[in-house]
Amino acid sequence: MSRRAPPRTFTVLDKTEITPNMLRITLGGEGMDDFPADQPSAYVKLQLPHPEREKPLLRTYTIRAQRPDAVDIDFVRHSDDGPAARWAETAAPGDTIDIAGPGPKKRVDASADWVLLIGDMTALPAISANLEQLPADTRGHAVIEVVDERDIQPLSAPEHLQLHWVINPQPGENSDALFDAVRALDWLDGRAAVWCACEFQTMRRLRTYLKQDRDVAREEMYISSYWQHGANEESHKQAKSADAERAG
Repeated sequence: MSRRAPPRTFTVLDKTEITPNMLRITLGGEGMDDFPADQPSAYVKLQLPHPEREKPLLRTYTIRAQRPDAVDIDFVRHSDDGPAARWAETAAPGDTIDIAGPGPKKRVDASADWVLLIGDMTALPAISANLEQLPADTRGHAVIEVVDERDIQPLSAPEHLQLHWVINPQPGENSDALFDAVRALDWLDGRAAVWCACEFQTMRRLRTYLKQDRDVAREEMYISSYWQHGANEESHKQAKSADAERAG
């Protein structure tokens, strides 16, 4: 995503409660006039005004779905009520927001012998978009952590890709739930392509397991933390940078 590109102004068209802990905001208006096509799973930067700052806060979100005149962005309802979650809760049709991007699409390598997608609710929009793009004969697993059983969504996935839902009422505080579910999987034969995004500490545990115990090569794996328990996006970005330097 070019930092020099000016943000686009979008208008809130609709707001839908997808599950008890996830809201979908549909955005359209003039921002769609020159917005690139085929951007589901790409990230954008929401620019949120802050009363104590001259510059807006930037928060990163995924394009869940796109139509010629609108995009959908899904928001997890966090208990800590971060600025993006607060904006989503109060947003109403007619409101506007400036958005920079899109950045690169993050898609799993469908040419592998099988795929493994891993994530929590913050990654669910990107995982959903990935599943919809996979060929019909794709084999593999998707392991998805949600806060409540009611947060399980119907997803469009290939017939031979198995969905595993993990219920964790305390995401971030309990990093075992998602990790243990991945470790319990039957590892399939052939070359695996891995796509993983979740909380920072959980990501680090999964990265170690996938590299050391399952011998997944770096080039076969996209793995990232989308958030860090107890940290805002600025602090999380610093932690990610330091972790990347250590990991090499």
